[in-house]
Amino acid sequence: MNTLNRRDFLKGSSALATLASFGLLGMDFKDREGPLQVALIGAGWYGKSDLFRLIQVADVEVVGLCDPDKNMLKAAGDMVATRQKSGKVPALYEDYKELLAKEKPEYVIIGSPDHWHALMCIDALKAGAHVYVQKPISVDVIEGEAMIAAARKYNKKVQVGTQRKSTPHLIDAKEQIIDTGKLGKISHVEICCYFHMRANGNPPVEPVPEFFNYDLWTGPAPLRPYDGIPHRRWWRTFIEYGNGITGDMCVHMLDTVRWMLDLGWPTQITSTGGIYVQKDGKSNISDTQSAIFEYPELNVVWQHRTWGNPDDANYPWAFKIFGDKGMLAGSTMQADYTPLDKDEKPIHFDCLFEREKYPEDVTEPDIELNAAPATRLHMQDWLKAIGNDTLPIADIEEGHISTASCILANISMDLGGRALKYDPKTMTVIGDKEATGRLRRPYRKGYTHPEPTKV
Repeated sequence: MNTLNRRDFLKGSSALATLASFGLLGMDFKDREGPLQVALIGAGWYGKSDLFRLIQVADVEVVGLCDPDKNMLKAAGDMVATRQKSGKVPALYEDYKELLAKEKPEYVIIGSPDHWHALMCIDALKAGAHVYVQKPISVDVIEGEAMIAAARKYNKKVQVGTQRKSTPHLIDAKEQIIDTGKLGKISHVEICCYFHMRANGNPPVEPVPEFFNYDLWTGPAPLRPYDGIPHRRWWRTFIEYGNGITGDMCVHMLDTVRWMLDLGWPTQITSTGGIYVQKDGKSNISDTQSAIFEYPELNVVWQHRTWGNPDDANYPWAFKIFGDKGMLAGSTMQADYTPLDKDEKPIHFDCLFEREKYPEDVTEPDIELNAAPATRLHMQDWLKAIGNDTLPIADIEEGHISTASCILANISMDLGGRALKYDPKTMTVIGDKEATGRLRRPYRKGYTHPEPTKV
């Protein structure tokens, strides 16, 4: 049976229409003069990647960079100078609060580790900036509720880095398969990640180097004994700073499925798992976990393993949406529609790359070439929402639902796999005081946990 390729649908494609519609949106806010005044908080790998995508689609002046690692900060400043039109090295800061006070940026990108997202986002909103914050937006549920409250109170637009919903081939797949009803009645979804991405070493405790402010990097989180530079992968392996593989990878696929199927809060969340295989290192996040996000007549089932083989080598980090007339599989790299009717042709959707349009992508260190077009569209959508005073496609509330659902899955796992029903109106887990008590993580002395009523 022949497979019909995405390119056969290019004419009139919704993804191309989206690309065309964004055109110069980031380039000219008609009522302003000069470039957008932008700051980056967290100058590591993905923070810089997000910033460079914005530079590619908008007239930007990067006025400040912030990071507690002096070496990383200087390298980021030098790199930004080669990428922005002015050729200037931005002002460099160790403390983001000093950056916000002195530079007064209009737009702030947050690429810090997860445990800092909420405080940085809320402070940037209070300082008058629109915010682009990486996922997951928070490390506990109430942080996320406070971020929503702050965005609404200060009337600023917050775009969350769940850019799958700005991924061209997934936009096409949604419009051509989901929205046209090709799958029929949809009553089951599988989402997964089988990447071996769980750092699991045993480095020795050592003195903190002079160039790194480890106390500031740790911020509100517990202060672990210093055992090496935590960025890039090392911090992710500890629950003190994030929410494990579920918080890191499930949030993307759950968010994508919610967008495709127009789903809100799950009615119930259940999860089990733990450290079953990789027991020899310091890592304290699960290496194996299953979760069920329940909706009326629909279950979204998550599975991750950081060991062994993937269930499907073509889709090791992916979603699969099952209807009574067919199935749609999707990932950052591709999507495939498989009809139940043997007389109907499957449809394949290719990932869009833009190497020719943006040749600097090819030489940028550590860039995810497949994700770059999606992030550019995501940035343009953010700017369009600001210009039109509308909510962006990955508004903070949508990011919160996806993030909090993953956090609740972890809480369920920690509580032995019991079912949790979260009520966003009361901000409690219905009938479960113990689970409700876990919606706020304790902060380290000197830091105050944000509350939705006090932002």
